[in-house]
Amino acid sequence: MGSLVWKVLGTGSAMLAAAVAQRVVSTGWQVAAGKPAPDDPNHPDDSSWPEAVLFAALTGLAVGAARVAATRKAAQYYAKSTGHLPAAMAKDEAAA
Repeated sequence: MGSLVWKVLGTGSAMLAAAVAQRVVSTGWQVAAGKPAPDDPNHPDDSSWPEAVLFAALTGLAVGAARVAATRKAAQYYAKSTGHLPAAMAKDEAAA
């Protein structure tokens, strides 16, 4: 496996995780609030200030955490398959 494989694996897993997290937050919002999640929290007529900020915070947290988890899992899979981490994730031993 090379750097191209890692780019596809790492980026693809992060994008998929972000999409799933976005969907989970939107569904959770609808269940908890009893109304659909804001389509565009930036639009002043779509939601109130507190709703917009809360939705943005929840979405950012969920998407960020999902991307980190997916990228870490992809790196573990890559390392298990090749015997080493992707070059893009290798730490510089001389700097440590």
